[in-house]
Amino acid sequence: MINLTKFIYGVLFYILGQILVWYQINGQFISDWVKSNPLYMSILGIPISLVYIQATKYSVEAFNGELWPQRLIGFAVGMIVFSILTYIHLNETLTPKTIITLILSLIIVLIQIFWK
Repeated sequence: MINLTKFIYGVLFYILGQILVWYQINGQFISDWVKSNPLYMSILGIPISLVYIQATKYSVEAFNGELWPQRLIGFAVGMIVFSILTYIHLNETLTPKTIITLILSLIIVLIQIFWK
């Protein structure tokens, strides 16, 4: 049985991590400062890693010690966060291919939650 509280914490940490990574690696396309300071942006890797460690911890605990569900959920959350931030900042619209990929990401999460 899934521990819903730990699952929610895990997903929230994954969302935070994905947001931070998006700005860390794609900020160069929306900010001249970020583009000119890749070393500073790479230093953000340390706190970002700590966020992902917590995401993994809570997600694995949510699934009774299983590692695969958290990996698939992390991937799916990443797809969703990436598409939202890319649309907001770079105005890249969702193509039919991307929409189907996002739907598949959602299905991955639902399978991990509801498939016993």
